[in-house]
Amino acid sequence: MALRNIVKEGDPILNKKCRPVEKFDKKLWDLLDDLIETLDESGGVGLAAPQVGIMRRVCVIDVGEGPVEFINPEIIETEGEQEVQEGCLSCPEQFGIIRRPKHVKSRYFDRNGNERIIEGDDLFAQAMCHEFDHLDGILFKSKVLRMLTEEELREMREE
Repeated sequence: MALRNIVKEGDPILNKKCRPVEKFDKKLWDLLDDLIETLDESGGVGLAAPQVGIMRRVCVIDVGEGPVEFINPEIIETEGEQEVQEGCLSCPEQFGIIRRPKHVKSRYFDRNGNERIIEGDDLFAQAMCHEFDHLDGILFKSKVLRMLTEEELREMREE
């Protein structure tokens, strides 16, 4: 396992659509392990492969219940709506208010190539939408209702 450098906003890789994973091999497992280690170190809740320079449809999410690995994920159902504060490891110190589904159902593959279905609410639903967007070259800032002001960011840091 190794820590990977997180690509920052402005790098064109973040605006490109990723290719599907076709081989479920040790190279993929190493990438997943590195994503988990890098996410743990970052303090975020999700990390997608393009954020570490790899153009594959792979991401990991950990909202405090252990990491979930997503390979070739797709959203198959959403329900409800929530307005939430959101940031991104590729856009440090930038946060905005965004509208996301409250409930998300997703189909994906695990590291062994087994198809899975998972459902999530609230933060987990938000994280799935955010990370899956990365796989299509979409940054959260293109969907924000408004960015937080400097004063709001200062208050957030104080809490």
